[in-house]
Amino acid sequence: MFVAVSTRCFPDQPFPVALEKLADLEYTASEIVVGNKTSDMKPEWIVQDFPSAVRLCLCRRQIMPVAFFFDVDTDDPDYFEKFRDCCRLAKAIKVITVTIRCAPFGVPYNEEYARLQKLTQIGTNEGIVIGVLTEKGRITDTPESVCSLCKNIPGLSVTLDPSHFIYDREKPLDYDSVIEYVCHVRLRDTTAQKFQVQIGQGILEYNRLITQLLKARYRRALCVDLAPFPGLDQESELRKMRLLLESIL
Repeated sequence: MFVAVSTRCFPDQPFPVALEKLADLEYTASEIVVGNKTSDMKPEWIVQDFPSAVRLCLCRRQIMPVAFFFDVDTDDPDYFEKFRDCCRLAKAIKVITVTIRCAPFGVPYNEEYARLQKLTQIGTNEGIVIGVLTEKGRITDTPESVCSLCKNIPGLSVTLDPSHFIYDREKPLDYDSVIEYVCHVRLRDTTAQKFQVQIGQGILEYNRLITQLLKARYRRALCVDLAPFPGLDQESELRKMRLLLESIL
């Protein structure tokens, strides 16, 4: 396992600047977000100039991409084409994992099942592993629902974000059953009352999680995913999180 970081940790910075800042903080691996926020790789860039999109992802040699997060609204008329382009880009720069989001509660299960099935097939055709993100308030709200999707959709894996099984729960959910399906991991400090807290003040058991992942022979990224925190220096928090994870590995 190794430590990585998401470009959305600097949400107000242009994509190249976000990468530069993360590299300056001595991160050596990144998760690139493909979407339409400031720090995202824009899907349109991939279509308009594929070689330039490749070069942009690799513009900082100190920090290499190891995963993509496809964060485009599902009501986009070109949603599937943009996803296919994202997978092509991932393949071109030798990134194996692309994370997708599941639908929120209220979307018909059969409809969402068919969408996930189609996305997984597109990824498989490009040699990419597709991980559906664990998120509260969505169909991947519980470990049981996550496992059900992975058992019934061949090739679908999981991007595990333990915070969603801790925050706003009566007690943390046991996600041991999900570990065997994990292809990517996102981390921050969390409590039952707050989704993100200052590094060192949360209740996520990093040692236990890493031990579980090792038993499942997980060898990929532990991706730091910190939103800017009011009153705290973002760069300092990112540095502390990197050092914390590296001290455990």
